[in-house]
Amino acid sequence: MHVVIMGCGRTGSRLARRLDRQGHSVAIIDKDPGSFHLLDLDFKGKAVEGIGFDSEVLVDAGIERADAFIAVSSGDNSNIVSSIIAKDVFHVPKVITRIYDPRRASIYRRFGIPTVAPVQWGVNKIFDLLSPEHSFSRETFGAGEVELLEFELPSNLVGRRAGDFYVPGEVHVATIERYGEAILPVAGTTFQAGDTLSVLVLRHAMDKYKKMFFID
Repeated sequence: MHVVIMGCGRTGSRLARRLDRQGHSVAIIDKDPGSFHLLDLDFKGKAVEGIGFDSEVLVDAGIERADAFIAVSSGDNSNIVSSIIAKDVFHVPKVITRIYDPRRASIYRRFGIPTVAPVQWGVNKIFDLLSPEHSFSRETFGAGEVELLEFELPSNLVGRRAGDFYVPGEVHVATIERYGEAILPVAGTTFQAGDTLSVLVLRHAMDKYKKMFFID
């Protein structure tokens, strides 16, 4: 797999190093050549100096044969412009973009570009850590509107059914891990002691989720 990364900051350089160590072909773009010192000395990929939305720079980085393009520069505008070019001009199969302003997520979705919003994710995560419940987020979707939360079943819920905890469009038990195996529950699936639940929750329904699972 050939991956082109725009932005050789802490995130971009770490992605590049990890992909390189896994044996992938990597090219990383940054307008500041000094940023390339963040790469390993034995980095086998290509470091390209230039603006990430410059077509010539992208071609030099191998965008025409890229399987993925990842924009993680410090500027939201640069990220969105370069991502649109990668997707619509060079038809890169997978384009992923980081944004700092979560309000811009709708713009990216309009263009069919998945986004990672660290600010929104960080705020949500801090609120989760402040709560007394022992659940943690395994995955977020969109700009953090939906989360997949995992926790060990509280003892007072043993014997209850998965269907008792289904709220259309807000809360849904996605999987149950039992004796090391995962199952997809149906409405009549009964919870057992030691179950680990993964629950999809709409962010705005988080209080409802907590009352359902953690408040007697």
